[in-house]
Amino acid sequence: MNKMRENDSASAVYRDPMIDDMRDEEKNIHGANIYSDTKGTDLESEHKSDADEEDSPFEMVRAAVSNKDDPDLPCLTFRSWILGIVFCAALAFVNQFYWFRENSLSLGGYVVQLLSFPLGYLLALILPKRKFNTFGWQWSMNPGPFNIKEHVIISIFSGTSVGTAYGIDVVTIKRMWYKSDMGFGPSVLFILTSQIMGYSFAGLSRKFLVYPAAMIWPANLISVTLFRTFHESHSIGGRFTRTQIFWAFFAISFLWYFVPGVIFPALGFLSILCFVAPGNTIANQLGDAFNGVGMLNFSLDWSYISSAYTLSPIAIPWVYACNVFAGFVIIMWIATPIGYYKNTFNTGIMPMYTATLYQTNGSKFDIHQVMTPNNMLDAAKYAEYGPLRMTFTFAMTYGLGFAGLINLIVYVALYYGKDIVSRVRQSRSMDDDIHMKLMRKYKEVPHWWYLATFAITFSLAIVTCEVYHLMAWYWVIVATALPFVFTIPIGIVQALSNQQPGLNIITEFIIGYARPGDPIANVTFKVYGYITMAQALSLVGDQKLGHYMKIPPRHLFIAQLVGTIICAFVQLGVAFWLMNTVENMCTEKGYPFTCIQANTFFSASVIWGLVGPEKMFGTSSPYHPMLYLFIFGLLLPIPIWLLQKRFPDSWIKHIHTPLLFIASGFMPPAPSHVYTNWFIGCFFFNYLWHKYRNAQWTRYAFSLSAGLDCGLAISGIITYFAFMNVQIPDWWGAKTHHCPLAAQGYLPIESPA
Repeated sequence: MNKMRENDSASAVYRDPMIDDMRDEEKNIHGANIYSDTKGTDLESEHKSDADEEDSPFEMVRAAVSNKDDPDLPCLTFRSWILGIVFCAALAFVNQFYWFRENSLSLGGYVVQLLSFPLGYLLALILPKRKFNTFGWQWSMNPGPFNIKEHVIISIFSGTSVGTAYGIDVVTIKRMWYKSDMGFGPSVLFILTSQIMGYSFAGLSRKFLVYPAAMIWPANLISVTLFRTFHESHSIGGRFTRTQIFWAFFAISFLWYFVPGVIFPALGFLSILCFVAPGNTIANQLGDAFNGVGMLNFSLDWSYISSAYTLSPIAIPWVYACNVFAGFVIIMWIATPIGYYKNTFNTGIMPMYTATLYQTNGSKFDIHQVMTPNNMLDAAKYAEYGPLRMTFTFAMTYGLGFAGLINLIVYVALYYGKDIVSRVRQSRSMDDDIHMKLMRKYKEVPHWWYLATFAITFSLAIVTCEVYHLMAWYWVIVATALPFVFTIPIGIVQALSNQQPGLNIITEFIIGYARPGDPIANVTFKVYGYITMAQALSLVGDQKLGHYMKIPPRHLFIAQLVGTIICAFVQLGVAFWLMNTVENMCTEKGYPFTCIQANTFFSASVIWGLVGPEKMFGTSSPYHPMLYLFIFGLLLPIPIWLLQKRFPDSWIKHIHTPLLFIASGFMPPAPSHVYTNWFIGCFFFNYLWHKYRNAQWTRYAFSLSAGLDCGLAISGIITYFAFMNVQIPDWWGAKTHHCPLAAQGYLPIESPA
């Protein structure tokens, strides 16, 4: 991931700019670069360290991962169980609760890393050290000092709850839009089978993606460094501890959210253009965050600065942030207004930015007017009702989705092609490295565990889909074949480049053409075909982290499996609780529980499933030209790559084309001002603070970010319960929509004759 010309004993080696930027931007807590800057070393370095003991053959692994292990350290202990279950359930609750809200928030794994450290030490102080004997197994609540392996297993345990289960999208849209409630029991089966099936693919691909030293998984090296910093460094200066910083900013964030969250919600949407020209439609459309492009729309609400779409502005290097924001500006502030105000696809009668679907006359598309009683498309009704239409922005982002996928493939081929081929060959012939040798001390997870997991989940998936009419059994087989084919090749790409090409667009295309007019089958196929592979690679990444940290594989398997099961029940419970109790859920009247992410998923189910890709993107469709954006994605990396080779030390080396497409993946449903405010946060935290107070940033940045996120999360939940039956005074500052004209098109809707 680095672009530079380096001379070694054989030849000049060209590398992707990303590692250069990681070396420049990412520093470990000790204040030294995680990656070596030594001239003449690169990702392909196979030289041993100067030390006498054996070490990894790869430079970046040697710099981050210890080549020693203490097999006597306890791992899956009573306190790691307690903290793992608590954090797993807590993150599952918080992330699912906020997933339904307009201002989504996602608590990441680093929050658990930071909080579990002092709590683990606290439990080591207060728990009794008495030993128990249960069925011949001797154990203790307190086996000694809290250690690094317990810390890692807690983070892996709770890491299953960092994201929300993809299948909950299906459960939500079936109930809230298609008026076909699955019920809690069938929903549990659907979630568990789609989530756990990935374990079998993860386990069966260990030999290719985890064991070989050549499969580095660079993202894990940051986590390894942070874990080692907590447990191997005792004093690195500074007036305050990280824990003190965490709780100080937790309190600030907790108290502040009462202002934009309850008293003065308008602080989340300070639209300068709408305040200056409230009666001007174009100013409203350019300035609004909900139905416009969010120009000069600022926020003092941390939930819109560190949202589920962008995550914390502190957690991304400044150069990466510039790439993402540049892509946002090009797509939303340049291409969208040009296409929209040229009335492309006759979208001038619709709002500029929304995932809502329309008829040709600009009125909202009512799916129940074109469906049969069993939620299938009625072709005769559809022909009479009229074709489906979407906004220019929504159509363009689908085209950019194709462009982004092919762009990533070309980018990886250019920057990592030779490296991938070399690593695959090495993985076959290279001897076990020191980490693999150390791991042989622990009992491996038998293959039959993973085969049994697959047999059980696959059988239950077929039963669930057939009995509850999600899709036919043979489509379950086809969907499952996709991750079977793609998990290892895409896993190799991710293990070397941190880039994961998604199968979601491919799955939508396959089932859309094979089963047009069936929206539920479309989204179900997408869940089993896409999320199974994504879940498998997430688990493989955790297995590599456990490999680096010398976590016993069977302990890791248990933690991942139990964590996933707990996460499924908690997140589904939260979803059903909110859908049963919140009035006007998933509508604008239900603010803040407007379900904007589920709404976009629903729109995709209509486009790809109910209507189908042939009608929406076929040669007779006005949106057909959007498919040709893949050519743009195909060609874009090539001139950048050539320029970077020609000018290796210029600013061009900081351009990473896959990052330019990041924002389009969330536009919609993301409020359009989140990227602006996130970028401003990146500027202050990861440019100014990082550049001029680097030692302070190194010590406190992640603690500050975690404190702000956790304080907001807890405050949001408390304010929901505390004010759910309280009537807030209706005043100007209590409103979030100050650009009312953005909810309509700039052209008038023609009245029927």
